[in-house]
Amino acid sequence: MTKDGPTQRSSTAALSLLALGIVFGDIGTSPLYALKETFNPHYGIPLTAPNVLGGCSTIFWALMIVVSLKYVTLVMRADNKGEGGILALLALASTAVKSTGRLSAPIMLLGVAGVSLFYGDAVLTPAISVLSAIEGLEVGTSALKPYVVPLSIVVLVALFAFQRHGTAAVGTLFGPICLLWFLALAAIGVYNIAQHPGILAALNPLHALGFVTSHGFASFLVLGAVVLAITGAEALYADMGHFGRLPIRIAWFGLVLPALMLNYFGQGALLVRDPQAVVNPFYLAFPGWALFPMVALATAATVIASQATISGAYSLTRQAMQLGYLPRLNVLHTSEKQYGQIYLPAINWTLLAAVLLAVIGFGSSSALASAYGVAVTGTMLVDTLLAFFVIRYRWGYHLLLCVVATGFFFIVDVSFFSASLFKVGDGGWFPLVLGTAMFIVMLTWRRGREILLGRLKQSSVPLKPFLESLLRDPPRRVPGTAVFLTSTPDAVPHALLHNLAHNKVLHERVIFLTVVVEEVPWVAAKERVHIEPLGDGCYRIMMHFGFKDRPDVPRALELCGPHGLEFALLSTSFFLSREVVIPTVRNGNGMALWRERLFATIARNAGSVVAYFSLPTNRVIELGTQIEI
Repeated sequence: MTKDGPTQRSSTAALSLLALGIVFGDIGTSPLYALKETFNPHYGIPLTAPNVLGGCSTIFWALMIVVSLKYVTLVMRADNKGEGGILALLALASTAVKSTGRLSAPIMLLGVAGVSLFYGDAVLTPAISVLSAIEGLEVGTSALKPYVVPLSIVVLVALFAFQRHGTAAVGTLFGPICLLWFLALAAIGVYNIAQHPGILAALNPLHALGFVTSHGFASFLVLGAVVLAITGAEALYADMGHFGRLPIRIAWFGLVLPALMLNYFGQGALLVRDPQAVVNPFYLAFPGWALFPMVALATAATVIASQATISGAYSLTRQAMQLGYLPRLNVLHTSEKQYGQIYLPAINWTLLAAVLLAVIGFGSSSALASAYGVAVTGTMLVDTLLAFFVIRYRWGYHLLLCVVATGFFFIVDVSFFSASLFKVGDGGWFPLVLGTAMFIVMLTWRRGREILLGRLKQSSVPLKPFLESLLRDPPRRVPGTAVFLTSTPDAVPHALLHNLAHNKVLHERVIFLTVVVEEVPWVAAKERVHIEPLGDGCYRIMMHFGFKDRPDVPRALELCGPHGLEFALLSTSFFLSREVVIPTVRNGNGMALWRERLFATIARNAGSVVAYFSLPTNRVIELGTQIEI
């Protein structure tokens, strides 16, 4: 078959189906609560037919502007070798402005802020999604209301407990279940629209304009609820590397967007006919016989949405570790076939604790809705700002065109973010606290590593002169290969100095290995290793990985064979330097003492470099050294 033939079309269709579960789970479950919160009596906007038209119109145009135009049309063009997401965008923007110098630090801060807010989103998405789905039980009978929170906790604990087994077993069900979900959304939407076709007038943007301008300050505040309809938009971009642009665009325009709009308009038609249905317009739009089956389907859909967010948190954490923004954590691969399926125990249980805290503390999807918007809109605003630098400095477009291309989206994002900030007192503080904590941790770790490397360089001995001096009168050479892992390739590793001081021997073959993580998602195998002979059996190897590659050092060493450097692991020893960080009060470019103590604590509890680089545990020798920062 040609690439344009039936096989290609079948592959695209299959990817589009899979994307329904992974990419659109979050935004696809927004109808459970978005319209209900838009007409929350808290805002004081009367539930009249013109206002219902205006609210539905605002949601429609928010989806069209933010999702269809900004993400699907513009931002998805900014791929880093096919990969998307805020860290890929940060890497693109950082690389693009390196020549300017002064912009690198602000862009790094922007990116870290966006990543930090994502963790707030990763906590709130499972909480609000599962809670809003199970709240359908109380629509059937108020007697079940006391069981909503306990049942939500059971579902969430089961979901997080299952993570260690991986998602391969149920992954193939995600697409079909979400396909059924979107078809159900569309069908009940058509059913309700047929009873009040006038709701289709909401397609006119003038109704949206009137809704956001004719109610004074309440029109501004209600934007913080409208934004709930576009939560999950960043996932379209973040998961681009898994599916590609075309399948995501086909799924969005071919099914997801029409299904969402039919459902929102159907809920609006119901509210025009029966304003009392505002207590839960999603579930009340269904006939009584369909209520409990829809609760079951909605719970399955929200579990899938939560799974996608949890997996996204794992992936983002691994990328942040690779790029040096987070310490090493234990990463377990749950599939032998799919590299992207990973499990991080520390992140999993920390997320679960925060999710349960949110569910128990807030108690309802309406209360959680106040907290939700801040994290989502903050991340979207960062995406827009980073996109400007990519368009201007990487693509080289004229400044005026760049301002016009991103300025409109900037105004929209600022409006949503500002409206969400007014909910800080009602729960918006929760993701801000989580985001601030992550922001401090990420900046402290990155800055601490910079200071630590600087201290190591100050006390280091240049490698080549040292080797020349050492090999003039060499110590006893012993059989085998010694691999010294070092982050400073031009300096003598402390582990070598300790080994010479204590054991007074040098291996027949000595390798100085430095692992470099590039600001690209993947590095080709042919570009993985660069070997530099240093003479007398000594070599320097630079090993390059992308921020989404698995840094498997033994496997990468096999690539040295064609260059005449064979490795037998049974005769190879890996020497590591473990730095024990000592916080001190110093003048100069250090950190505040509390940040140094935080860095030292994180460093002590960081994951093992042995597991991180997949080194054979029985071939590793660790030698410690104390470093004051």
